[in-house]
Formats: sequence, C-alpha cells, structure tokens
Amino acid sequence: MIELKNIQTVYFIGIGGIGMSALARYFHAKGAHVSGYDRTETALTKQLELEGIAVHYQENTKLIPAETDVVVYTPAIPANNKELVFCAEKKYLIVKRSDVLQWITLHSFNICISGTHGKTTTSTMIAHILRHSGYGCNAFLGGISTNYQSNFWSSENNVVVVEADEYDRSFLKLLPNIAIVTAIDPDHLDIYGTAEAVEDAFIAFTKKIKKDGALIYHSTIPCADKLNKTVAHYNYALSTPDADVHASQIQIQEGGYVFTVQAKYWQLTSVQLNMGGLHNVENALAAILVAKQLGIADHLIKESISTFKGVKRRFEFILKTAQHVFIDDYAHHPAELDALIHGVRSLYPNKKMVLVFQPHLYSRTKDFADAFAKSLQNADQVILLPIYPARELPIPGVDAALLIEKMNSTNVLLLSKDELIHWVATNRPELLITAGAGDIDKMVESLKEKLIE
Repeated sequence: MIELKNIQTVYFIGIGGIGMSALARYFHAKGAHVSGYDRTETALTKQLELEGIAVHYQENTKLIPAETDVVVYTPAIPANNKELVFCAEKKYLIVKRSDVLQWITLHSFNICISGTHGKTTTSTMIAHILRHSGYGCNAFLGGISTNYQSNFWSSENNVVVVEADEYDRSFLKLLPNIAIVTAIDPDHLDIYGTAEAVEDAFIAFTKKIKKDGALIYHSTIPCADKLNKTVAHYNYALSTPDADVHASQIQIQEGGYVFTVQAKYWQLTSVQLNMGGLHNVENALAAILVAKQLGIADHLIKESISTFKGVKRRFEFILKTAQHVFIDDYAHHPAELDALIHGVRSLYPNKKMVLVFQPHLYSRTKDFADAFAKSLQNADQVILLPIYPARELPIPGVDAALLIEKMNSTNVLLLSKDELIHWVATNRPELLITAGAGDIDKMVESLKEKLIE
C-alpha cells in the first residue's frame, strides 16, 4: 500500500468506466497528474478531457508517464492489453479500483451501498441528501447524478458514500460504518458459480461492518437471517407493514410519487419523489433510513428527496410529451427488468409499452434465459438487439434468438441497430423503453429524433 498523500501521478487503464472515472476525478481534485487509456471515446471520457484529464484511445505505452506512482486498472481490461503488460514489465505498482477505494476509505466514516440492483440510485440519493442538506460527503458513484452531472464530489466532512460492487468480490475490501443491502439475486455467476456463493459474499460483506455501525437491508432478501445482526439493524420494504420501515399512502403525481414513510417509532409524511418506478420509492426508503441514522432533520430530508433528479440511465425520461414517452434504463438482469416494467405500468397503465432490450454478456443471457423471457413477456411489444459481449467471447448456441425461443409471445422482433432506428421512425410508439448495460445508450438521441420528427 502507498500513502494517498504521496501519490502525485496516477495512470488509469480503462479510465472511461463509471467507477474508474470517479477515482480519476478524485485524484484530479487532489491535484495529482491524472491520465489514462480507454478503448472508445464516450460522453464521459470527453467530459474528463474537458476537466483537464488526458485520455487516449489507442494502446500506446509511450503515453504512460514515466514517473507514474500508481497504475489503476479495471478487470474488464484483457490480460494481454499492451499497456497493462508494459506496466507489469516496468514493475509499476498496479492495483484494481477496489484497492484504491480501500485506501481512500481506511480512515473515514463509510456509507457503503451494496446490492445486485438498486445500489446506484440508492447511493446517489444518499449522497444527494447529504450534499443538499449541508451535511457533506465524498461520493463515489456508479452512475452520473443528474443533479450534479458527475459521479464524484468531495467535501470537508470525512464521510464517504461509496457504491459497494459485488463483482469480483471487491466490496469485501471496504469497512462500512453503515452498510446497505438493496437486493441479493443470482448474478455474476461467471465469477461466483452459484447463487449460494453470491449470498455468502453478501453475508461476508455485512460482517465487515464496524462494531458501532448499522445494517440496513431489504426485508425480502433470501439470506436475511444470516446477515450480521450483531450491529444495529433495520429492514425496509415498499408496502410490507411488518418491515421496520415501509411506504404507505402512495400516490402517483406528475410522473413521480407522494408517500408517507412509516417506521415503528416515527413517520415522515408527504414525501415527494419526482422520478418514476415504485422500486425507486423503495430506494428512497433506504436513503431516508441512512439520513435518519445520521440525525439529519426531517424537513431537510424531505426537501432533498423532492429535489433529487435521478441518475442517468436509471428510469431516465428522455422524452415526455402528450404524444410520446421515452424512458431509458440500465436494467440488465431479469429482476431489474421486472422492476422497470412494473414501474412504467404504475405510471402509464393504458399505454402500449414497446421495450427494446439489449442483452448484456453471453454468460448472463445463458444463465438467466428463462427468467429474461418471463420478464420480457410483460411488455406489449419486445424488440431484441444482439447480445453486447463486453469482456466475453461468444458461447455456442447463445444469442438473442435464444430468448425469443423461450418467450411465449408473438410480439417480439430481433433487429439490428439500423433496423431499430427504421422501425421506430415508421411506428413512432407512444411508450418506448430502452434497456441494457451495453452500448444501447448511444442510440438514445437518434431514437428520440425519430419520435419527434
């Protein structure tokens, strides 16, 4: 380990990743020289460049600063990447993103948000409440906050809000004061192998909570009885009266919700959340629980929630007119698709829902083919794009057509990206949803243009 104060030059291999870019911004804000490589230029890498961070898109070892103190890489980078190999040969200190987060959080009060889904929105809500209320925090987020157009911000207050990622078991390097578990579903089975191994990792994560800390968890997670209950602990659920905290009197209002937060010894009335998706009401419950733990005043909590504008690609309204509604979402797991579809239905029960889904990873498509098919069938019309491979090589017999075979529906199409653009231009659906964790977000502006032409 190296002392953070001694790090003057940091190089990132995979700097455009959402978690990597937050760390790049952190070091840049601390005055270090920051630069990095990524395979493709994106809106996020362009923004990093505008902020003064040098980014290049071809593997070029000559662009790695000779005096680099630390090289940070993402597991998504192939082992034969020229720059990664070069850095290893030169004996640079090479670490994962999770190692750096461990260094940063070693001597801070840490609010760590975990879960196979819901963690990005919940993390951003918590960080927003702390920032907007004046409490202050350092935030390392897995998405771009719409309020601040960033996934990182800093504060004089030595409190860190960090998204605790279960991929590669990296969240086990964190030491939470407050740990949140939003959901535990089988995922990343290429890493874990079994659903039980996923649960075991989350159980281990809760056992990292500091002695005087607290655990906040969703009441329906499958291994709730095995979580660390030696610390203060509270559970929550959307509308389960037996939960320690739940929502009541939920009303739809202008594409969002007004509700009461009901706890055993307190309540918060007329909470206004200006974003869609009933799952986001649940996320708000977890965020409010954290704020109550920190002693933030009720009126400041309510004001913060009402001013929360959401996260890019999390139930994000791209278009909302009398003629067309277009929502983009990061959903890439069957449970996330269920929550997305259910949330849209709660707001627009009478509109025909067209869902465009880009499967992410061959392994995930294979592992959850039946569950994906069951979730997708809840849309009125489904359009599938080819699988986005990310870090994976193809698996024989696994493609988007596999999901069609398993769906009990005739309202499903398999289209290329160009064909999708043409289909939307021709049909101009009244309710369009795009979902997936690949590069489907790059199509959003083109699809929006076709809807409003």
